[in-house]
Amino acid sequence: MPDPTPRDQVHGIMTGYWISQAVYVAAKLRIPDILAGRPRPVEELAEATGTHAPTLYRLLRTLASVGIFSEESPRHFRLTPQAETLRSDAPETLWPLAIMFGEEHYHAWGGLLESVRTGKTAFDRLYGKPIFAYLAENPEKARVFDAAMTAIHGRETAGVLDHFDMSDITTLADIGGGNGSNLIGILGRYPAMRGILFDLPHVVDHARAALEDAGVADRCEVIGANFFKPIAVQADAYFLRHVIHDWDDDDSRRILQNVRAAMSPGARLLVVEHVLPPGDVPSHGKFVDLNMLIMPGGLERTEDEFRRLYESAGFRLTRVVPSYGDISVIEGQPA
Repeated sequence: MPDPTPRDQVHGIMTGYWISQAVYVAAKLRIPDILAGRPRPVEELAEATGTHAPTLYRLLRTLASVGIFSEESPRHFRLTPQAETLRSDAPETLWPLAIMFGEEHYHAWGGLLESVRTGKTAFDRLYGKPIFAYLAENPEKARVFDAAMTAIHGRETAGVLDHFDMSDITTLADIGGGNGSNLIGILGRYPAMRGILFDLPHVVDHARAALEDAGVADRCEVIGANFFKPIAVQADAYFLRHVIHDWDDDDSRRILQNVRAAMSPGARLLVVEHVLPPGDVPSHGKFVDLNMLIMPGGLERTEDEFRRLYESAGFRLTRVVPSYGDISVIEGQPA
């Protein structure tokens, strides 16, 4: 087969959402869960999912053509290694990501044109409120979001810990730490460290059980508060992973200024984000940047943009330590 032409390549890119939406439908129907253990005929899958068997077959044969499921005999499907990742009980499951990307994110990306025209967030226009307010009002959506963040960030935590030494930190404050999965990973690596989980009250309430289950609750203080208000937290290091990118420069500066006001002179700021490379260097973070535009209204930044942001909030950027993928630890100290 000849190599794809530029036209072929662009056509494949344009139809990428066909595959992602087909994956979403299979995940939403929990087909991977039903197939766990043994292959099944499509009629049995249709009965279990309340779907139209001939149409379900068309979906599954399409996904099988790209490696998700396999038609091992006519109209009988089994899991492939790729489909295994979509089981809701799989280690590092991608199921919540498939749901999140197939629902609110998919709808919001349909508003990208208007966001590019106006610079405004698509999600707010489509759903009538900012995403975090929406999640606070929709507990089931919030649970899927939390699980999706865990799926995204799980490997990042190990990558950060493998590349950035925290052995000299006695107390780490995880600001905007969400469901606590990041702090659980850090405290697990450093058994002498103490942690502080800081996020909105309804967010940290969901994290308490996870901290208990992980055996780190006795070393972790939980504080329910808003980081847009004064942060009454004393720590050696203040850790913010994928928090700053949710906000524009003005709001990011307010968060960092609140952290700066809480810090003692020797404390450190550790921000974990994509650091965008210059020019046309490939970077997943550049696509995440567009996602930040249409979803919460934030942005990803270059090293120079981080340096300017830090200086405006009373910090000096001391170093950038690459870790997992194009994620880096952007370290700062009080200026």
